[in-house]
Amino acid sequence: MGRRVQVPDAAEAGGLRSGSRRGPGAARQGAQRPRARRDRSDIFFFDEQAQTCVTRTCPIIGVGSTVGAGVYVLVGTVAREHAGPALTISFLIAGIAAALSAFCYAELASRCPSAGSAYHYSYICVGEGVAWLIGWALVLEYTIGGSAVARGISPNLALFFGGPDSLPWILARHQLPWFNIIVDPCAAALVFIVTVLLCVGIKESSFAQGVVTVLNACVMIFVIIAGSYIGFQIGWVGYKVSDGYFPYGVNGMLTGSATVFFAYIGFDTVASTAEEVKNPQRDLPLGIGVALAICCALYMAVSIVIVGLVPYFAMDPDTPISSAFAKHGMQWAMYVVTSGAVLALCSTLMGSLLPQPRILMAMARDGLLPSFFSDVNKQTQVPVKSTIVTGICAAALAFAMDVSQLAGMVSVGTLLAFTIVAVSILILRYVPPDEVPLPPSMQESFRLNQECDAEKDRDLLGDGNCNISQMKDVIVVVESMDPLIEKRQHRGKMDETKRRKIAAFSIGSVCVGVLILTSSASVTWLPFLPICIGCIIGIVLLLAGLGALSWIEQDNGRHSFGHCGGFTCPFVPVLPVMCILINTYLLINLGGDTWMRVGIWLLMGVLVYIFYGRTHSSLTDVVYVPVAQADEIYRSSSGYVS
Repeated sequence: MGRRVQVPDAAEAGGLRSGSRRGPGAARQGAQRPRARRDRSDIFFFDEQAQTCVTRTCPIIGVGSTVGAGVYVLVGTVAREHAGPALTISFLIAGIAAALSAFCYAELASRCPSAGSAYHYSYICVGEGVAWLIGWALVLEYTIGGSAVARGISPNLALFFGGPDSLPWILARHQLPWFNIIVDPCAAALVFIVTVLLCVGIKESSFAQGVVTVLNACVMIFVIIAGSYIGFQIGWVGYKVSDGYFPYGVNGMLTGSATVFFAYIGFDTVASTAEEVKNPQRDLPLGIGVALAICCALYMAVSIVIVGLVPYFAMDPDTPISSAFAKHGMQWAMYVVTSGAVLALCSTLMGSLLPQPRILMAMARDGLLPSFFSDVNKQTQVPVKSTIVTGICAAALAFAMDVSQLAGMVSVGTLLAFTIVAVSILILRYVPPDEVPLPPSMQESFRLNQECDAEKDRDLLGDGNCNISQMKDVIVVVESMDPLIEKRQHRGKMDETKRRKIAAFSIGSVCVGVLILTSSASVTWLPFLPICIGCIIGIVLLLAGLGALSWIEQDNGRHSFGHCGGFTCPFVPVLPVMCILINTYLLINLGGDTWMRVGIWLLMGVLVYIFYGRTHSSLTDVVYVPVAQADEIYRSSSGYVS
């Protein structure tokens, strides 16, 4: 694969030119100097007015990408099949897990802003193979997420025409008897419309999403106020069911949390616009935090009201909010809610389709996908080809697949991404990489600098004809170092190596312990004794790793990666470990059928990586250089100006 070499001094590396977006020095320089436009191959966004638009609407993009699917699509399905009246707690647990992940996302997005989001973070912290699987899972997440949202639009839109089956024939749902599936032409058409809007440009799509998000927020406030008024009049009949607050038990409520976790992927959309905001160190953490807080509050408030208006077993799985108002005689309110639902779902659909082309572009930059996906339109500065491919795939899924099948598959991609982001925080803090790749575009200049360095050394020594006294003088200077200093440096290096080994083993112990603990706690068909033994082993490994990470110091090298002065994740290592624990538990509770479908998709990704990605990877012909010395190389060629 790559070669590891010693880099010339910073002063001699000034002529190198970078083609990589992962240079730690480039990122650090960005925190010290004003940003200028980069090379077109490095970043695809140059419109200053559009950058300002995206910066101002960063939280709106997150809220618009999130609010809609959870309220207008999943509320009815999850309440009927999993959580019952405990739906609010399901949203709360999923929101807490998302908040832990949001802290980790905020630091990585601030430190290493990239369109690749979780794929990029795992690429620089874990490795190419794991990053490929995360990126492949994210492709599934965003494609199916958009499809699930699109299928939720058509039932709400049909209410304007008189009822669920009142859409025009060309847009109405039809059952194909030969394949036993229900097709949804309206959902596919909406996906194509949003795809065209995204191809026009990020400025236009951000403005449109901002408008519909504001309108949707007004509708949500109306639902909470009007629904509360009705609830107090009828006595909150939904909470007086004979089955109690947990009709499906605690496991059903947790299964509902794993399903509605799909509703919290909005802040991931914010992270994918990292290359399209002016100040990612400020705007990304702010956008992530505000979006998540608003969405969690809206979800819980709306679920409290809707579950109280209608018993969970009587909820309409397609239009739960509109139907709840209609059952209590508020037909006019039904139309208001339906309008908000259609607008919100359109905004969420736009947010679901926005990140995937940028992740495909990031993967193509690294050679893991054909360069077709990294092409950027010169006029709109958008990866149009990737956007079109994404729209076609999402439209096909929206046309033929059912929402209940899609939601669980989306949650797998989301939870995997959140888990690897938390692991990346631990790696970045305790065992950050010592070396970074020097891309092929820099290697020719690097070779010339090495030759220049060798010529300077020959000049110093007389180019082979120097007298012996000069040579001896040089040797004496080198060998005259104080032995105590050498011993102290050697001891410090040995201590650092030992600390890194302990940290690496501790992170591994945490991950293995979490996997054993959550697997044992989730298995119900085994006898009680094996479950207890598994839980005890998992707890011991988890606490041992967490204790070791709390005892040892964090690596000073973590400051060499990315922008300095941005958001820092608090309570490390406790917070990332809790994030890993919760996300893994939710992953395991998604069900065997979901994992079977996702497993087939991940197996396809492994085959693609083995037969294409690994052979075409940009890491097959790179030079690895130490981070400390690579800093000046990337700084001199990062495209930043004083």
